[in-house]
Amino acid sequence: MYEPIRTKPVVHRVGGHQSDYPRSSRGEALDIQLAGHLAALLTLTDELGLQDAAAEIAAQVARLRGAQPTRAAGGRAAGDTAALHQRAHDLAARALLVAASRADTTVAILAAERMDAHAAALSLSDLAGAH
Repeated sequence: MYEPIRTKPVVHRVGGHQSDYPRSSRGEALDIQLAGHLAALLTLTDELGLQDAAAEIAAQVARLRGAQPTRAAGGRAAGDTAALHQRAHDLAARALLVAASRADTTVAILAAERMDAHAAALSLSDLAGAH
């Protein structure tokens, strides 16, 4: 059956107070998450060769992180661009959700624009594939 835990948590046994450990606020955690989603979106945007959109995303990542994002040497993707657009659309949707939660209107608008652009690219590739 169930046996209760009889020892105290390790944190208490070490002797430190909880205030000794670094904590981040909910806002800081959302900023980190948002910057991560945007950085992943930036990678796909660079891979798709969309320089103007990539510059806008990079500016927002820099604002959130306080430093310019690391970017790979760009170039157009030689592979399945439809799959890249789908992944980018999904990442933009995640960024939109976090931006809305954080009340970051600038990133929310950017994410919504990126979702629209990738959805349009996907519908064009579907039309091209139907012929």
